[in-house]
Amino acid sequence: MGPETQREYLARMRERYVIARRREKSRLLDEAMAVTGRHRKSLIRAWRASPVAATRRRRGRPRRYGPAVERALVAIWTVAGYPWSVRLKALLPMWLPWARQRLRLAETTDAGLRAISARQIDRLLAPHKRKIRRRQYGRTRPGSLLKHHIPLRTGRWRVTEPGFTEIDLVAHSGDRADGEFVHTLNLTDIHTTWVERGALVGKSQVRVQQTLDRLRGALPFRLCGIDSDNGSEFINAHLVRYCRTHGIQFTRGRPYKKDDNAHIEQKNWTHVRKLMGYVRYDSEAAVVAMDAVYADLRLLQNLFLPSVKLVTKERVGARVRRRYDAPQTPLDRVCACEQADAAAVAALVELREQLDPFTLAARIDAQLEQLYALANHRRPARPSPGGAGGRAQTARPPAPTDLQEPQRSVTEILARRRAVG
Repeated sequence: MGPETQREYLARMRERYVIARRREKSRLLDEAMAVTGRHRKSLIRAWRASPVAATRRRRGRPRRYGPAVERALVAIWTVAGYPWSVRLKALLPMWLPWARQRLRLAETTDAGLRAISARQIDRLLAPHKRKIRRRQYGRTRPGSLLKHHIPLRTGRWRVTEPGFTEIDLVAHSGDRADGEFVHTLNLTDIHTTWVERGALVGKSQVRVQQTLDRLRGALPFRLCGIDSDNGSEFINAHLVRYCRTHGIQFTRGRPYKKDDNAHIEQKNWTHVRKLMGYVRYDSEAAVVAMDAVYADLRLLQNLFLPSVKLVTKERVGARVRRRYDAPQTPLDRVCACEQADAAAVAALVELREQLDPFTLAARIDAQLEQLYALANHRRPARPSPGGAGGRAQTARPPAPTDLQEPQRSVTEILARRRAVG
């Protein structure tokens, strides 16, 4: 018996139960217990309750934040890339001046967004959240250089100045690894959480070094150190020579220990894979388009999106209690550092005052659409079952899914699901 059928059955039985005599009530209860499997007392309570009681207004405090606040919160949350409640609460004061113009917020809605707590944000956004499956894999191959040339770093980062970073490559190879395809060189600063990215075809030593040099010039502070995994694109004499020439400390993590590079692994998902998806890019045009996306993402994520840093971590019984500092944008953290380039920081602060984050996010979405059009969905030709003499057949391109395509808004994902399904 399904839920709907069971509700109809119990409603009919209740009508008989209310007007029945005592012995008849006992028989009706026995019958309902055998049919539905519910406890006798549960049926008695349900049938004795007044139908009006279910429609009564629930007790407790009245709802403080109405639909207008919820709609504005969802709009900002979507454009900002779905940050969690503490980060969303921190970015609201910076985004509200632009949100008033774009969303035409009333004064009461604006006041509600300024007063709402992170816990209330979680409650309002709960119906809108969707869990997205992850498919993470890497193509790291051991380096050929002797490992003892590059020291291991196994301890926790305890830096108090910017410039000490973790780096990694993210492969955009789709569902196959043949031929040359695009990679993203991801660089994140430990102290300020500043992130820089660059696209390159292949992962040759020369191209990796050239891209790293380009990212080093874009940093608003001096690059003091890099920490990588044990891939051959980093563990080579070419990069070691480059670091020694420019006075950059070069360390590496332990093999097969991704936790040694936890900061960059987390940024690989939030700042690269979540936006670029799992499709294959293998053309120079895709590199140009991807770099254009990263140029705008650099401004949106470093200037407008707050991040948190882990302060302490302690084990309490079977649980680990983590405490984080107050959310700040990477630019705000850079401003507090004496080692940063004052001229570059002043230019970035002035730029943030002039940029509209909603316009910037819309431009990024348009660029991501153009980039996704350059993706290679084709599979390599396979021989037909007839043997070597048969004609080669090329598989049809797969229909785009949420994991293959770049992820942006919940509305777009649901609309594409309905179109595909």
